[in-house]
Amino acid sequence: MLQTLKNAWKTKEIRSKILFTVFILLLYRIGTVIPVPFVDSNKISGTFSGTIFDYLNTLSGGSLGTATLFALGVQPYINASIIIQLLGVVFPNSIGTWAKEDKQKFNFLTRIVTVALALVTAIAYYFYLKNNNALTKAATAGENSTFWLYGIAIVLCYCAGASIIMWLGERINESGIGNGISLILFANIVASVPSFAINLTELVIGTYGYKNNSPVLYGILSTLFAIVLVVAVVALLVLIIWVTGSERRIPIQYAKKVVGRKMYGGQSTNLPIKLNMTGVMPIIFASSIVSLVPTILQFAGVSESTKGGWGVVAKIFSTSGVLYPIALFALIIAFAYFYTQITFDPNEVANNLKRQGGAIPGIRQGKPTADYIKKILGKVTLVGALFLGFIALLPSLAGPHLIKPILEWFIKGAYTPELASQYATSISNSASQLSSVFTFGGTTLLIVVGVAIETFRELEAQLTMRNYKGFLN
Repeated sequence: MLQTLKNAWKTKEIRSKILFTVFILLLYRIGTVIPVPFVDSNKISGTFSGTIFDYLNTLSGGSLGTATLFALGVQPYINASIIIQLLGVVFPNSIGTWAKEDKQKFNFLTRIVTVALALVTAIAYYFYLKNNNALTKAATAGENSTFWLYGIAIVLCYCAGASIIMWLGERINESGIGNGISLILFANIVASVPSFAINLTELVIGTYGYKNNSPVLYGILSTLFAIVLVVAVVALLVLIIWVTGSERRIPIQYAKKVVGRKMYGGQSTNLPIKLNMTGVMPIIFASSIVSLVPTILQFAGVSESTKGGWGVVAKIFSTSGVLYPIALFALIIAFAYFYTQITFDPNEVANNLKRQGGAIPGIRQGKPTADYIKKILGKVTLVGALFLGFIALLPSLAGPHLIKPILEWFIKGAYTPELASQYATSISNSASQLSSVFTFGGTTLLIVVGVAIETFRELEAQLTMRNYKGFLN
């Protein structure tokens, strides 16, 4: 990896692309701290805890929680991409043809849908700010009869911010290295690493002694929890890297043929099918869809504590409910198959092998070869999709409901029943706080690793054309 970066930096063209990409990401990070007029972000900083906005705030680099210019993040663009790609399957003769043959029309349609979704989301976010009293006095109806003009200005700022993010991502695609939107997500997640480390350290240090009637034992347990958390993150990184590099190799044998006085072919090679062929896109798209209803409810001011039918709906679609992880798991598998079908065509591969004189040993050329590849592809995709689903649901599986009983069991074993009962409430509340520190869910880890590997692979591909040996070799 280091050798790849070294060789890439020595090449003037690639160095220019790297510097351009870094410059665009720097511009994006500057945009995440530009305030929007007539908004007081201090009044919404604590309203995201335990909601879907915690996850969305991580993906936006913290700008959603501070209500800055780029608060909407990449969600409008991602949702627009989902809609357009699904429409391409529904209308293969028009939008589907544009996706393959006319990228300019396809990208233009994606931009239009992105702006439309950004406008709708910006309006909803404005009302969320208004309901939480996060607007200045000049932007409220009680102080100014023209408050609606301030509202329009706020909505236009957020809509413009989402459009600028889309433009920055496209500039990276055209003149930089890697996928623009993926790199922006990568930058957002990495930007939250320092705060994650600081919060975890403060939580551990603050639990020693008898603060808030917490026993010394809890300080020890919190330290052990922090160690286990760090070890789990490292283990997940290793597992994700290993699975991302895993592949199923189908043997290919090329027939011998004589051209003039020379004999060609007769070589044996393989057709690699990656275990995680779709990368992080199924998780990103599935998370965007499954978080749509909780986000709408949150914008509307509906929470689990709301009385009546809306409160029940909020509990059903809550991130801590049963329906959310089930829907997320099912959508991840569905999108994994969907993206595999649009990125890998077994029929085209079989036809190419037939034209080049290649065949799978024991399988006839043509349709039998395509059917065989489809069968292997289906099995590999299922395993990869299950892995993605497991990674995405891991934070839910290891949430407070698992941490709380373990901590209480340790307390009850070390203290009398009276003291154990007294400390139980403190331990239960702290367990939720400890688990909430783990903002790096499996999804964000997979995004970080996937984007890093894909970017280095693109660097490797460009270096290969210049006869440089990189880490993939």
